[in-house]
Amino acid sequence: MILMYIKAFLVGGALCALGEIIILKTKLTPARILVCYITAGVILSAVGLYAPIVKFAGAGATVPLTGFGHTLAQGAISAVQEIGLLGAFTGGLAAASGGIAAAIFFGFLAAVCFKPKPKQ
Repeated sequence: MILMYIKAFLVGGALCALGEIIILKTKLTPARILVCYITAGVILSAVGLYAPIVKFAGAGATVPLTGFGHTLAQGAISAVQEIGLLGAFTGGLAAASGGIAAAIFFGFLAAVCFKPKPKQ
């Protein structure tokens, strides 16, 4: 079990460290880097390279944004196999809807529980 935690920490940490290096060494905005991470997750998943990383690292590969791209791609692929071409448009959203709904709910809950302060 400890080895699973170590693998998740190392892979997730490497993905985050890579993002930090990109932020520091380039003029890319964080939003563009996030989009690149999601796109990389979709592409790596589509060619079959991201699933072995997820199997090896677990949450270390599924929690970062590349994991979100992987979820979108896998949802679209399975929906196309089940319902045809329409699944390419609906499958990714259906696969990721639980995580998106949780993010919205907990973001709302945090906004209700805490009072924001203006910057000074």
